[in-house]
Amino acid sequence: MNTHLYLRASTKDQDAHRAKVALESFAAEKGLFIAGIYAENISGTKLLRPELMRLLANAQPGELLLVESVDRLSRLSQVDWDTLKATIKAKGLRLVVADLPTSHKMIEGDGIDVAIMRVINDMLIELMATMARLDQEKRVQRIREGLENKRAAEPEWKPAGKGRNQAKWDKVAGLLKRNGNTVEEVAKIAEVGVATVYRIKRELTL
Repeated sequence: MNTHLYLRASTKDQDAHRAKVALESFAAEKGLFIAGIYAENISGTKLLRPELMRLLANAQPGELLLVESVDRLSRLSQVDWDTLKATIKAKGLRLVVADLPTSHKMIEGDGIDVAIMRVINDMLIELMATMARLDQEKRVQRIREGLENKRAAEPEWKPAGKGRNQAKWDKVAGLLKRNGNTVEEVAKIAEVGVATVYRIKRELTL
């Protein structure tokens, strides 16, 4: 069965290589054909992720969307999660989560057993997506409280912020201006995330 692997790391300091190896092993074990691998470094709180959108555009009805865990697919708000679920359903894709055994039934096709397991699986995925969202909200709250405490203790303090890596920016910009490479190729050559390439591309068109 054709299977699309989705890999997400939340920052440029993380990579999805470990997950890629694990999912490739899972696919081989289940006898699945990998039709595409989509990897990006971007927050799971964002619905419009370039590689996720590309996967959803390329995948065909009846094919599998394989992720390592639910939080790799979503740390979305409830509204955005509902949108993503509806999109996956409208595309006719079967969502398989490697660390959620109930979802493995989706590989088997149709039948009463699969239909029953799909209902159970949908509830478990919903629960895990909610837990991922709450974990993200708690993390953001802790960061906010930490900043507020720091400002209260040191009124003159300001966060340093994240500076641009100018060398990387220039390299990506140069490759984009040549117009000879795809976004994915530029990301690989410049050793940056696909999301970074899209961001620089937008800056160049402003």
